[in-house]
Amino acid sequence: EEAEQITRRRLGIWNTYHDAFWELERSGLVRRPTVPPHCSHNAHMYYLLLPSLAARTHFIAQMKQAGIHTVFHYVPLGDSPAGRRFSRSHGDLSVTASIGEQLVRLPVWLGVEEHADRIIEQVCLAAAAASRQTGTI
Repeated sequence: EEAEQITRRRLGIWNTYHDAFWELERSGLVRRPTVPPHCSHNAHMYYLLLPSLAARTHFIAQMKQAGIHTVFHYVPLGDSPAGRRFSRSHGDLSVTASIGEQLVRLPVWLGVEEHADRIIEQVCLAAAAASRQTGTI
């Protein structure tokens, strides 16, 4: 019954993050999601791509230290234990593996709006710290 209102709120959170992290992307610290102009989305998640697995690991640790829960995304199927055992891949999946190592998800739950400024501030600090720590820029 409240799906449209929930989606609107999530889109508000998503857009707040997206606008706030433009400068981080411009400076090469992260990459933001890309939504083609002819597409729409429901803002079910907001992610950033860090330059490397080491940078993402450092970023998540920095965010945890600040009391903000961020997580990596799913392990690509071909890289999972069951995937390595049972799946069959054709061709090089290095891009999939690389993106899987770089992607970090930010909180998008309803109610996070009141914490958005603090999350954005900590993301900016953590991205810069991860870059310095890992030498990725």
